[in-house]
Amino acid sequence: MQYNHQEIEKKWQEYWAKNQTFKASNNSDKPKYYVLDMFPYPSGAGLHVGHPLGYIASDIYARYKRHKGFNVLHPQGYDSFGLPAEQYAIQTGQHPAITTETNITTYRRQLDQIGFSFDWSREVRTSNPEYYKWTQWIFIQLFNSWYNKDTDKAEDVSTLVEKFEAEGNANVNAVCDEDVTSFTAEDWKGFSTTKQQEILLQYRLTFLSDTEVNWCPALGTVLANDEIVNGVSERGGHPVVRKKMTQWSMRISAYAQRLLDGLNGIDWPQPLKDIQTNWIGRSQGAMVSFNVDGHDAKIDVFTTRPDTIYGVSFMTLAPEHELVEKITTADQKEAVEAYVEATAKRSERDRMADVKTISGVFTGAYAIHPFSGKQVPIWIGDYVLASYGTGAVMAVPCGDQRDYDFANHFGLEIPNIFEGVDISEEAFADKEKTVIANSDFLNGLSYKKAMKTVIYEMEQRGFGYGKINYRLRDAVFSRQRYWGEPFPVYYKDGMPQMIASEHLPIVLPEVEKYLPTEDGKPPLGNADVWAWDTTTNTVVANDKIDNETIFPLELNTMPGWAGSSWYFNRYMDASNNGEFVSKEAVEYWKEVDLYIGGSEHATGHLLYARFWQKFLFDRGFLPVDEFAKKLINQGMILGTSAFVYREEGTNTFLSKGLIEGKKVQPIHADVSFVNSSDELDVEAFKNWREEFKTAEFVLEDGKYVVGREVEKMSKSKFNVVNPDNICAEFGADSLRLFEMFLGPLEQFKPWKTSGISGVYSFLKKLWKLFYNGETFEVTEGEPTKDNLKTLHKTIKKVEEDIENFSFNTSVSTFMIAVNELTAQKCNNKAILEQLLILISPYAPHITEELWSTLGNSESISTSPFPKFEEKYLVESEKEYPVSFNGKMRFKLNLPLDMSKEEIEKVVMAHERTQQQLQGREPKKVIIVPGKIINIVG
Repeated sequence: MQYNHQEIEKKWQEYWAKNQTFKASNNSDKPKYYVLDMFPYPSGAGLHVGHPLGYIASDIYARYKRHKGFNVLHPQGYDSFGLPAEQYAIQTGQHPAITTETNITTYRRQLDQIGFSFDWSREVRTSNPEYYKWTQWIFIQLFNSWYNKDTDKAEDVSTLVEKFEAEGNANVNAVCDEDVTSFTAEDWKGFSTTKQQEILLQYRLTFLSDTEVNWCPALGTVLANDEIVNGVSERGGHPVVRKKMTQWSMRISAYAQRLLDGLNGIDWPQPLKDIQTNWIGRSQGAMVSFNVDGHDAKIDVFTTRPDTIYGVSFMTLAPEHELVEKITTADQKEAVEAYVEATAKRSERDRMADVKTISGVFTGAYAIHPFSGKQVPIWIGDYVLASYGTGAVMAVPCGDQRDYDFANHFGLEIPNIFEGVDISEEAFADKEKTVIANSDFLNGLSYKKAMKTVIYEMEQRGFGYGKINYRLRDAVFSRQRYWGEPFPVYYKDGMPQMIASEHLPIVLPEVEKYLPTEDGKPPLGNADVWAWDTTTNTVVANDKIDNETIFPLELNTMPGWAGSSWYFNRYMDASNNGEFVSKEAVEYWKEVDLYIGGSEHATGHLLYARFWQKFLFDRGFLPVDEFAKKLINQGMILGTSAFVYREEGTNTFLSKGLIEGKKVQPIHADVSFVNSSDELDVEAFKNWREEFKTAEFVLEDGKYVVGREVEKMSKSKFNVVNPDNICAEFGADSLRLFEMFLGPLEQFKPWKTSGISGVYSFLKKLWKLFYNGETFEVTEGEPTKDNLKTLHKTIKKVEEDIENFSFNTSVSTFMIAVNELTAQKCNNKAILEQLLILISPYAPHITEELWSTLGNSESISTSPFPKFEEKYLVESEKEYPVSFNGKMRFKLNLPLDMSKEEIEKVVMAHERTQQQLQGREPKKVIIVPGKIINIVG
C-alpha cells in the first residue's frame, strides 16, 4: 500500500473535528498546561509558509504535553478588527464584517489542513459583539478605577469619592494629572455634579484629555507609532502629522514600576525584556521650575543631572509645547510658526531616530535661572518631544553632546562648570568619581553628594524636588475609525457617562460611508441611529437626541490592541455569557504556560496586555498579575526572491549569466514562474503585466536564468510560498517537519521548496517500516537488543529536544532512527508503536493512520509518552580489534565484564589466533579491557 498523504490527512482532520479530540476541560484531575500562539489578524492574502512556524512549534509542544498526561488548553481565534478591512470597505463599499468573515474562512481552512490540535470550541473573534461586550466591560472597570499609591494598586473610584467627601484631596496619594487643584471636603460637597466629574476624570485610569497624536488625514484616523514607517502610514504610505485632539487615554504610567518589576518573575527572552525596560525608561533625578521672564508662566523640566544646573545656558522646548505660542515674541513669530508647521509633518519616531540633523528656532523669550538669576534664552527644537518628560530640556552644553552640538551650531554660550575636572565620556558616566566645580555651594562635591545637595537646595527654595520619572507615556485609546469596538459611552452636559454593564454590548451601527464625515467627525458620525436612550436603555435614532433623556454616543472606536489585551483570559471560558471569565475557570488555568509569537510586539501588545492583566488582578477579577509565564519569540522564515534583469533604457531582459558589465535594473519576478533550476517561464512572465508583453528576453543556452536573493517573505517581493500548494504536493506532515528542520526556532532561516522532498522521502521510509509493498507486515515477537537501543536513544533525545524547544534536532533524530530500524529489518510492533508516539507531535496524520492500522481504537494523541530506560543503552559487549604486532587482523565481540585473564584465554583459543601464530608462542599479550588486544609474536 502506498503512502497517500492527501487521503490520510483529510481522513484524520475530519476525525479530529468530529470527535473534538483536542477539546480541553475546565475540570480535570490532570495537571493543566496552557499553550498559546499570538493572536493572528486574518488578512485577505491568507497564510504563507512563514506564518505557521510558531504555530507548528506550539502544536508540537501541546501534543507532547498531552502525551505526558496534561490537560492541555491550545486555543485559537482571530484579532478581527483592524485598519486593512476598513480601508478595503472604503475602496469597495463592502462591509468590513463581510471581508473579515471571508478572510477567516480562508485562515480556518488553511490552519485545519496543517493539522493543528486547536480546541476550536473556544474560538474567539474580537469583532463579535459577544466578545467585545467584555472589552467594553473592562473599559468601564478602568473608568471606574483610580490608582492608590499608598496601596500600590487600582481601586474602585468610590473609595476615592469617600476620601474627597471626608477630607478633600490634600492627602490623596494617587496617580493623576499634574494640574490637579487642591480642595477641601466642603469644597467637594459644594461642587456641581459636572465639576465633580471633571475632577474625577483627572484620577480615573481611563480618561479624556487633549493629546498630541499621529494624525493621518488620508486615512482619517490616529495612528500608533508602530503604524508609521519613515514618516508615512505603514498602510498606503500616506503623510502623517502631529495634531492635538481630545482623546481617550489609558493611565498605563500608573503601572510603570510594576511593569518593570514584573519582568524579573517571567521567563521571557532577555532582549525582549530589555526592550520593555528601555521603553518604560525609569530614571531618577529632579523636577525643576524655571520662571519665564516677563510672563506669568513656568517651564518645568525633569533632569537626571540636577548637579549640572549651573551649566544651563539655554532651554529647548518641543515645538508642540503649550507655552510656545504664548511666549514667542512678535519678531520671532513667523519663524516659529513655520518651524512648528514643518515639525508637525514628522513622526516622533523619525525625530527620535534623527541624531544628525541640528535644527531649531529662538522664541525671543528668556527663562530665569533659578540659582543665578541670569537670563536663559528659550529655543524650540524638534529633538525635544512633547510626549516625553515635560516637553522641555535645560541644556547643558558642557555635559551633553547633543546640547553642545546645538549650542555650537547656533553660536550659544557654552559655560564650563568642569574646569580642571576630567569630563571625558567615561569619567562623566562614572557617577562615583565625577566632581562638580564652579558653583557657590557645589565646589569639590562628588556626584552623589552634589545630587543630594542640589535637590535639597531646590526644595528649600521652592522651585524643584527630587523625582523618579518614566519614559512610558499614557496610551492614547481613541481611533477615528469605523471597524473597531464602540465605546460604551454617552455624553451628558459634555461629560462622559458609562452605560451600565447589563446593557452591553453596544453594537457597532450600520453606516453608508466608512470615511470621516464632511465636518471631520469620525466615521460613526455617519450613523443615523447612534444615540442612547436612558429611559429604555437602547440605541435610538440621532434625531431623538434631547439631552434630557436621550444623549449622543461616543463617535470614536477603540484601538486594535483593546481586544488583544485580554483574549488569553477569554479562552479559559469562551462561552460564558454572564462574565468575562468565571472564577472557577481562571483559578484552574491561571495563566498561559507557553506563549509563542513575534518580538515585534514587545512595546505594543505585550506591554498593554501586561498592564490590563495587572489592573484586572488589582480589582480581584484574576488570580495572577502576569498573563504568560514563558514566552518564546520565533524567528522568521525568509523567502528566496527571484530577479530578472532589464537593460537600462530598454525593454530587453538579460539572463543572469549575461549581465556582467551591463547596466541593468533588477526587477522582482513572481517565484511561481521559476522552477527548481532557477529557469524562468518567460511566457508566464510576459503575460503577468502589460508592460512586459512586448519585452525581449536574451537567453543563455536556450534558458532564461533568474537571480536569487534571500529576503523577508512578502507579497510586495512576490516571493510568497502558499502552504496550500505544499500541502497538496507533499502533505501537511512534510510541511510541519520541514519548517522545524530548517533550523532553531528562534533563528531567521531561508525557505527553499526543493528541500522539502527529503522530508517527504523520510515519511515514505517510515511508512515502509509497516508495509511491504501492499502488505501490512508488523510482528508481535520480542524486539532485538539493537531495536531497543535505537528506540530508547531516540526517546531520550526527542524528550530532551522538545523540553528545550530544539525541534530541528528532533527531526534529524527521527531520520536516524528510521534508517537504523530499516537496516535492522525491524517490523516489531512493540518498537514501532512507541516510535509513532514519538513522531506524532511533529507528523500527526501519518502516525494516526499507522497507529490505527496497528489495531488501536483511540487517537494516538491520548497515548502516554514512551519512558526512557537507561538499561537499553548500556553496552554489555565490546567489539575488540585483535592485533598482531600492532596490525589489526580480526574483531571479536566479548562481554565487558570479563577480566584480562578471561579475555586472554578466549582470544588465545580462537581459531583465527591459532592461524596467525601457526604454533608459535607469543612473546607478550597486551590487553586493555574495553579497548585493545595486541599479541606480540
